Amino acid sequence: MAPYGNDANNGSKTQPLATLTGAKNAIRLLKNSPSFKSQAIWVIVEDGVYVMKEPLLLLPEDSGTAEYPIVYKAAKGAHPIFSGGKKISGFVENENGLWEAKIHEAAYYKWRFDQLYVNNKRATLARTPNSGFIKIDTVIQQIWKKGSSKVPEKAQQSIFFNKKDFKFISEIKKEALPKVRFKAFHKWDFTLRHIEAINIDSLMVVTSGKGMKPWNPLKKGRRLFFENYKAALDTVGEWFLDDKGVLFYKPLEGQSIETTEIIAPVLENLVTISGNALKNEYVENIEFKGLTFKHCHYRIPPTGFEPNQAAAKLSAAIKVEGAKNIKIANGEISQIGQHAVWFGKGCSNSSIENTYIHDVGGGGVYLGDFKPLEGKQHTHHITVKNNIIQSGGREFPAAVGIWVGHSSDNTVLHNDIANFYYTGISVGWVWGYKPSLAKRNTISYNHIHHIGWDLLSDMAGIYTLGASEGTVVEHNVIHDVHAYSYGGWGMYADEGSTGITFKNNLVYNTKTGGFQQNYGKDNIVQNNILAFAKKYQLQCTVPEAHKSFSFTNNIIIFNEGMVAKGAWDKVNAEIDSNLYWNTSKKEYNFNNHTFKQWQSRGFDKNSLIVNPYFKDAQNFNFKFKKTSTYKKIGFKPFDFSKAGVYGDKHWVEKAKLSQSITEAFKLAVEKNMKMNIKR
Repeated sequence: MAPYGNDANNGSKTQPLATLTGAKNAIRLLKNSPSFKSQAIWVIVEDGVYVMKEPLLLLPEDSGTAEYPIVYKAAKGAHPIFSGGKKISGFVENENGLWEAKIHEAAYYKWRFDQLYVNNKRATLARTPNSGFIKIDTVIQQIWKKGSSKVPEKAQQSIFFNKKDFKFISEIKKEALPKVRFKAFHKWDFTLRHIEAINIDSLMVVTSGKGMKPWNPLKKGRRLFFENYKAALDTVGEWFLDDKGVLFYKPLEGQSIETTEIIAPVLENLVTISGNALKNEYVENIEFKGLTFKHCHYRIPPTGFEPNQAAAKLSAAIKVEGAKNIKIANGEISQIGQHAVWFGKGCSNSSIENTYIHDVGGGGVYLGDFKPLEGKQHTHHITVKNNIIQSGGREFPAAVGIWVGHSSDNTVLHNDIANFYYTGISVGWVWGYKPSLAKRNTISYNHIHHIGWDLLSDMAGIYTLGASEGTVVEHNVIHDVHAYSYGGWGMYADEGSTGITFKNNLVYNTKTGGFQQNYGKDNIVQNNILAFAKKYQLQCTVPEAHKSFSFTNNIIIFNEGMVAKGAWDKVNAEIDSNLYWNTSKKEYNFNNHTFKQWQSRGFDKNSLIVNPYFKDAQNFNFKFKKTSTYKKIGFKPFDFSKAGVYGDKHWVEKAKLSQSITEAFKLAVEKNMKMNIKR
């Protein structure tokens, strides 16, 4: 394949093909020819940009074999890019300093797009306010159709604001209303809705859709902003597409029309691998090596986007179903409107490795289904290894780096996950003790950091749900996890988490603790280092009659906040042989008990308050300079330097976030802590 190729060619080096679909069709003809003998087939992709007019669709007849796979591979030294977007040209600068270009497809065929990329970066759709948020004063809901679930099937919400904040909204003209929408942030959820009316006298906007979730509604104090109307196009880096098909962009300082590349995403999917597991019709033995996929669109529907934990109802740029032995390696996926990759129902024995996933509207890699599909449709044995997954949730902030739904026996290993707004890795998809298919997953040697910022709440570096017997979370390094109000844990065993082992993990710089269990059963938390949480080091929420967890042989070091906070006075847990050390030399507050009172309740009878003698804990060097103290609690040192990606120097360096991002995160944390936001 080559950018100058033609799908009518024979596919030789001198007569290359032009598209992935052309290559697929050529392979079909080759395999069906009488003279074909089984052999591996390689599609060698030369360097350049390939503008995709349609997604690549692979069906069972496009399969290779275990001995002779079909490989779509970059040529030696090449970095081919497959783009699902359209380059926008013809810009002129108007009298207001805005660039504008009339897009014929938008003017005459009503083509619309909801993301835009300028010089290889996601641009900001015109919004108000330009930074920060408007706070809700009151919400009144009128239920139109109750339905059978706890969430009303159809309802109208009237959202009221105070007079100061409403001035932003009152400037919206009536003719702009059909396009205007808001994005609201509440606890762990995110709501995107169009607005139907503005009542200036009542300081109110009206929207309708599903009813609000009773356990997490929009209410007083929740934050939102409005977007997608021309009057909001008032700061550099913003864009807007009007009803006449004119695209407006307010350039950044130093940008010129001649040297700026502007791309609008067109395709909503780039690769679909579609088999049927129920009929034993699998797509098998296909590999992608060294390919870059970019510019995949997510079209926001008229109904908006209802609250959905982990944004699990989005699709993906690369969607795989009913497939075995699919391999994605050494490539890049970026500038995506939704999730990057999803191994959905009926997938097994597949992998994604050494892939750079970044600037993603949704999440990174999703495994399994949000429904408990058993038998042939159950997804299992997927390996996610040595990937860099960063800067996600750009359109849907509740998305996560790696999501494991109803899926088992997966290995999530040596990934670097950073700069997400909700959670790094999420495992399990059952709330409580209902049957779960998320068993025996291994989450190890991952580096998870700069998660949460101060946008959503109730999140963690690693988050688990439901019965997950045999799942092991070990040798991960998790740090800089912060939430808007409550939450922001390193490791979070949420509702019904059962049979999970958390061991040999290093967690530091979190908001509300290195470990939290809401409720669950028979979890093991052992031999971890939990350091420098800001409010509490440990939390548990719901006590139950059965044994909830054991917490042993851990080292907890801190300089502010409480040691433990929550339902500790009633929880059934084994807590012993731990080491606690407050570097500030202040009190040790165990859920409003002294250490002796805490011990009298049956906890930590063989634990110590003593210096663990790290080399330089204040600067996050948690290697030991003495062995005498940690040995007393049976702690066994582990090599946390092995967490994260590995390989050549360039790959390891690529995983490091820029200083501008880490400094911005630090400032956001400092500001948030001063605000002391209530739940």
